Amino acid sequence: MDRMELRKVNTDLDEESNSGDSTEDTYTYTDMGDPEKATISSHFVGDDAESQKFLTNGFLGKKKLENYSDEYNPGDISFGMSSFNLSNAIMGSGILGLSYAMANTGIILFVILLLSVAIMSLYSVHLLLKTSKEGGSLIYEKLGEKAFGWPGKMSAFVSLTMQNIGAMSSYLYIVKYELPIVIKAFLNVKESTGEWYLNGDYLVILVSLWLILPLSLLKNLGYLGYTSGFSLLCMVFFLIVVICKKFQIPCGLESDLINATLNTTLEHLSTTAPFHVSEVNITSDDQCTPKYFIFNSQTVYAVPILTFSFVCHPAVLPIYEELKGRSRRRMMKVSNVSFFAMFLMYLLAAVFGYLTFYGNVEPELLHTYAEVLGADVLLLIVRLAVLMAVTLTVPVVIFPIRSSITQLLCSGKEFSWWRHTAITMALLVFTNILVIFVPTIRDIFGFIGASAAAMLIFILPSAFYIKLVKKEPMKSVQKIGALLFLISGIFVMTGSMTLIILDWTSNAASNGH
Repeated sequence: MDRMELRKVNTDLDEESNSGDSTEDTYTYTDMGDPEKATISSHFVGDDAESQKFLTNGFLGKKKLENYSDEYNPGDISFGMSSFNLSNAIMGSGILGLSYAMANTGIILFVILLLSVAIMSLYSVHLLLKTSKEGGSLIYEKLGEKAFGWPGKMSAFVSLTMQNIGAMSSYLYIVKYELPIVIKAFLNVKESTGEWYLNGDYLVILVSLWLILPLSLLKNLGYLGYTSGFSLLCMVFFLIVVICKKFQIPCGLESDLINATLNTTLEHLSTTAPFHVSEVNITSDDQCTPKYFIFNSQTVYAVPILTFSFVCHPAVLPIYEELKGRSRRRMMKVSNVSFFAMFLMYLLAAVFGYLTFYGNVEPELLHTYAEVLGADVLLLIVRLAVLMAVTLTVPVVIFPIRSSITQLLCSGKEFSWWRHTAITMALLVFTNILVIFVPTIRDIFGFIGASAAAMLIFILPSAFYIKLVKKEPMKSVQKIGALLFLISGIFVMTGSMTLIILDWTSNAASNGH
């Protein structure tokens, strides 16, 4: 036979007709003749040239379809393992700030916001999967380049880099505040008298130099890739401890400790001052009453913290590529399972953390436990596990940032150890400076969540979808939904950033800085 006939078999007609999505395509070969004479049976015939090129690319020998694996190269990762991998991508240090977000929004408002962000993140995954099919790429930057050229590529690069640097900063911030507490517990030191080995700024620099830098300089991650699973187990252990401690810590204990400290100070003052100083008690009658709706200056950090906690979109496309029996419908089921599991974990961690400390919870929940319980053995184990997890995860996060920078600045050049080392050290130096001078982890969650996370969840997937998916008219329900999603993302990003900057400036003015 002189000709190859390429016949499209519609395998998902029923399921896609219900969802309103385009059909998943599988293909069968009948012969391998002259590729120029190949015939196509497809619902894309007669559509725009870009869609036609996408379907025939690679089969007709004209141009290799870059960075996209079709059904002839199926993945070998099971549904369960893919769900586990995506859950690892979602889970991160953001879980430590959720109780603080609930303490400044109230239980009902927090649940509404958490559910809304989870649903919107799932919708953006749906847009991203459809865009990758039509755009013919499984790399975020490539989709940006195909959609808007160099500006689109740079937008994706900057957003991904900022998100990863924010994740690294939050990990190192945990090292900065938790490692001194662990060292104090092991040395049985009650109060620090200025020792350098109890100073978090020095410790985070030492950990970066002696542990993170050597691991980050490796050319191949190897076993470090498995630390994501260990990190997830640590967070599950952390959640179990948070639930248990709710029933062990009496309400108002932290206020009793604060009262004791204040009254000791005032008693000392009364012996030296010519006037009488009376005792104080800051415990209020409704201190142990949960609030359902709260609006204050810190409420503006709730949405950025939640968006920071749900960002996993750079990992969606690689996981989709490796999924066994790959289809968009199957990948959405993976996403549904992962997001639902993380939604439950986030909700339980936030509720039990908040109901333990109420309005006294700090931006980093583990630090709140340290202030109240001190050297608790169970919490010490949790701290060690979390410290190991975040320390070993930093090199994993550095790899994609360095790879993107190398690809952007030195594309096509041979590997250089000098360049490899210089980029790694520059990233670590910048992140350490950020961690040392940023006042709280809340500011990292807030800024990155309002900027990079909002771009990756709301703005970029919807913009790429509107530009690259040509077979749907602009007046279609899908395109209108994507446009509304884009507008809401711009509103969330600009509104959150404006309120956060106003909060920073007002606090700086009130503090005299």
